[in-house]
Amino acid sequence: MRTHHFRKTNKPFREKRQNSFLEILYEDNHIIAINKKPSDIVQGDKTGDVPLSENVANFIAKRDNKPGAAFIGVTHRLDRPVSGVVLFAKTSKALERLNEMFRENEIKKTYWAVVKERPKEDSGTLIHYLIKNEERNKTFAYDEEREGTLRAELDYKLIGSTDTYHLLEINLKTGRHHQIRAQLAKIGCPVKGDLKYRFPRSNPDASISLLARKIEFIHPVKQEPISITANPPRDPVWNAIMDLFQ
Repeated sequence: MRTHHFRKTNKPFREKRQNSFLEILYEDNHIIAINKKPSDIVQGDKTGDVPLSENVANFIAKRDNKPGAAFIGVTHRLDRPVSGVVLFAKTSKALERLNEMFRENEIKKTYWAVVKERPKEDSGTLIHYLIKNEERNKTFAYDEEREGTLRAELDYKLIGSTDTYHLLEINLKTGRHHQIRAQLAKIGCPVKGDLKYRFPRSNPDASISLLARKIEFIHPVKQEPISITANPPRDPVWNAIMDLFQ
């Protein structure tokens, strides 16, 4: 089996670049990765708010003096109150391949979640059976399989604690609706600020303290290993968490 050594995107042309509304974590001719803010929606929805995908397309068109709209393909989504790495395709070829890679779980996704309650075990694997309530836009987790449920699996480990909160690192094995939020709530550790999943208080900015921290994958065109990491939003709790790693 071939071993891939993922490299951090730290060459000059891949450094973080910011404009008025975007933080670009990585970009080449085929893909672009953005550090999503909790207020952003990735793709248009019933709210009518301008989605991140449209903002990225407009930014590229203006920056590169394109006569028309720039092509931007949505490869995956993050819930609106979640922050972190979102990967877009800049070509139809990259979009087709990335869509396939996400379907086949060929892209490793690592999340950080801030929780108030410490899990009983500092690391482990969670397996539940999830079913989505469309009307409430909420997922319910069960310990045993039921009619209509989908199997969900993730690995977690405790990687840091402050006086008040705990930081869990999570690697998804499956990709289900609200999977991390529902599974952590099921074991009594809802994500900070997540009222929908029984955290007692909201965050001031309506975010939840869940970060898409890192994605690792083989580039869909260049066939080289890529690793992209996002830092959390700046707020007192996330700042205290990041201080643990200084």
